[in-house]
Amino acid sequence: MLLDNHGRRITYLRLAVTDKCNLRCFYCMPEEGLNWLSRNELMTYEEMLRVCELLVKMGIDKIRITGGEPFVRKDIMQLLTALSKLDGLKELSLTTNGVLTAPHVAELKAIGVRSVNLSLDTLDAGRFFAITRRDEFANVMDTMHELLKHDIEVKINTVVMAGKNTQDIIPLVELTKELPVSVRFIEEMPFNGDGHSYSGALWDYVRIFDEIRNVYPDIQKIPDPLYSTAYNYQIPGHSGSIGIIAAYSRTFCGTCNRIRITPQGTLKNCLYDDGVLNIKDLMRDGKSNTSIVDSLRVAFNSREKDGWAAERKRKENPNFHESMATIGG
Repeated sequence: MLLDNHGRRITYLRLAVTDKCNLRCFYCMPEEGLNWLSRNELMTYEEMLRVCELLVKMGIDKIRITGGEPFVRKDIMQLLTALSKLDGLKELSLTTNGVLTAPHVAELKAIGVRSVNLSLDTLDAGRFFAITRRDEFANVMDTMHELLKHDIEVKINTVVMAGKNTQDIIPLVELTKELPVSVRFIEEMPFNGDGHSYSGALWDYVRIFDEIRNVYPDIQKIPDPLYSTAYNYQIPGHSGSIGIIAAYSRTFCGTCNRIRITPQGTLKNCLYDDGVLNIKDLMRDGKSNTSIVDSLRVAFNSREKDGWAAERKRKENPNFHESMATIGG
């Protein structure tokens, strides 16, 4: 069993395989994109597989592949297939924007992927273009239906943004009436990649819930899975469910079981920290597996108590800015 210094069990790795994305969501990055990492700065698939093998042996049993957008990286299915064969890994999943995903769904099903998180902030094609700066709405919807056709669980991730898509909350809730999807509304977070100040989520988890309850007063709380970051609900008669994730309010830190690795190999104990260890550098310096595991254990034994503490420590570096695209958020 893998525990941190606060007695929390660590079982879940979010591995970002690229910083690149084929959308330009305004809350994630500037319209012109970012200063993309060079190929040499990225971990190779062999390096990713090596660290995943070590972490699974240490106690990680769930891996989620993220980006950027995972399917932007060439031959991503090769990595997913190799990861699916790791002895001791119970669950392999991924987060995608759905633009390039549909042609790979059958293969995802074949290698055992049972759940996919689909980023989708609106069901209106015009607002989709305004938010993402790309005309890809139809491809994302095709991916959603292809996933459902193959009986892969679909969790729709929606970032709620004042003045941008709050009018989409109820239409997305209504999506759960006929479709067995989980629509999860996420508080906006301060990771836009351009260094602009952020004063907090105008639409926090309480306000989001009140907006839904005003239209669906019979909404019911349902049990939250172990380690869930979402408060989960269901509307009687609906096929799907609703989740609200207090990503900025950070109400779930006490049971956090996840770690993150960025595309350049930086281990993050928390979404809000600025990195605690570069695993890629250890591997390229010729460190043995035993040495890397020792370094990982030291890092896990210095986890901050919660996201607020991690953010305060990060802010000691006033020039430090991150985009969600670079940390697999």
